Amino acid sequence: MARRKKSDYEGRQEYVRTMKLPPIEVWENKYPDRDYKIHLDILEFTCVCPKTGLPDFATFELDYIPDKWCIELKSLKLYLTAYRNIGIFHEHVVNRIVDDLVAVCDPRYLKLKGIFNVRGGIRTTVEREYVRDEDSHRK
Repeated sequence: MARRKKSDYEGRQEYVRTMKLPPIEVWENKYPDRDYKIHLDILEFTCVCPKTGLPDFATFELDYIPDKWCIELKSLKLYLTAYRNIGIFHEHVVNRIVDDLVAVCDPRYLKLKGIFNVRGGIRTTVEREYVRDEDSHRK
């Protein structure tokens, strides 16, 4: 069996789940009895390649069905801007953002699609979908 070659990236993302970022604020949804979708286009996201230190640019498409809380947009903008100087993989960016959004607003449904600009002739698109398990939520 072939052994996996050690990657230059090993150890560069150990902090991804615990790094401190600005808080995302929420406001009370006055229509929690209704299922309706909120769509956000986030056009100016930037982070840094963890290997080269060069900037990465992306567009995000966020869809969610709120329950009791909606995402406050100015705080979301400040949260996303904090990634500007962070070296992070595209896959980790999308997963971390979804984790943080779900933790703060507890939506019924949320999908985030990150469309990263071409790098080395390759366009990366990362998509994560969250669907709340109603059985576990009722406990």
